[in-house]
Amino acid sequence: MSSTAEPKATPINRLGLSVQAYGGLKSTLCTGCGHDVITRQITQALYEMGVPPYRVAKLSGIGCSSKTTAYFAERGHGFNAVHGRMPAVATGAVIANAQLMAIGVSGDGDTASIGAGQFVHLLRRNVPMIYLVENNGVYGLTKGQFSATADAGSRLKTGVVNELPAIDLCALAIELGCGYVARSFSGDMKQLVGLLKGAIAHRGTALLDVISPCVTFNNHESSTKSYKWAKDHEEPIQEIGFVPYFEEILVDYDPGTTQDVALHDGSHIRLKKLRADYDATDKSQAMNLLMEAQRKQEFLTGLIYVEPAKPDFLTLLNLGDTPLATLPQEKTRPAREALAEMMEALK
Repeated sequence: MSSTAEPKATPINRLGLSVQAYGGLKSTLCTGCGHDVITRQITQALYEMGVPPYRVAKLSGIGCSSKTTAYFAERGHGFNAVHGRMPAVATGAVIANAQLMAIGVSGDGDTASIGAGQFVHLLRRNVPMIYLVENNGVYGLTKGQFSATADAGSRLKTGVVNELPAIDLCALAIELGCGYVARSFSGDMKQLVGLLKGAIAHRGTALLDVISPCVTFNNHESSTKSYKWAKDHEEPIQEIGFVPYFEEILVDYDPGTTQDVALHDGSHIRLKKLRADYDATDKSQAMNLLMEAQRKQEFLTGLIYVEPAKPDFLTLLNLGDTPLATLPQEKTRPAREALAEMMEALK
């Protein structure tokens, strides 16, 4: 007698969707690009958290990073803004419809150079969105010149040395009051997906600065944004565990070695400390840690700072529960009498 094995059922999440439902177009980036690894972790995090794909608003600026939004959640909404102006578009989108989950994907040039002004105001407003920087230290679309996040003393393949100090996006974000600040490496997939799930559960701006090596222009020995340099110098500050709000919360850790942070939606992110006594909710300690790492030329990864109770921009604006985009015209257009009253007051 011959027997045939039954085909394995495709795993599905709590919405009944497979991970394939969160995919997008085939990537056209260079083979081995760190950005594609990041895309896979975004897809995995959305799947594991059970986010409805149609609720995802994907926003980007210009650069290699701007292609990422085409490669995940194809059933979501996508918008490519002009160079450096993605934060303004994202702000408008979430004000118009707070039920959207905004994921902004940017690059180090798009964020730290032409978009620096918009990035700063996004942070200080605490706009509820995930802001992910695919950071490779160069302009990949214009032949690999240094970006503003390139470390002083690093070299291009041509031998040119960068003499300018780097902008530390995590330190800038903490200084301006961002309530979820993390740094990761595209080669550390387990850590990255945990940080992404924490960002999904956070209410407010969640910044993820992800070192994503450019295999074409910035992956050589003397680059501080290469795969080898990142692997040799990475210093995780904790191991990331994550328990979503829809799963049972079990106490299975020693409080002396693990920090448990309850996020806005009831999820928990658990930080097993690899650096003794580091408190991710202490703003001063976070800034000191980043300055220490800069002096030691360490590449710190993990959740650097979190402030889950900080009110977000939509709360400060006192927006109602009904999205502005869905309000009927009779509620959004002032009556003739109201316009007449306003005109009279301006005389």
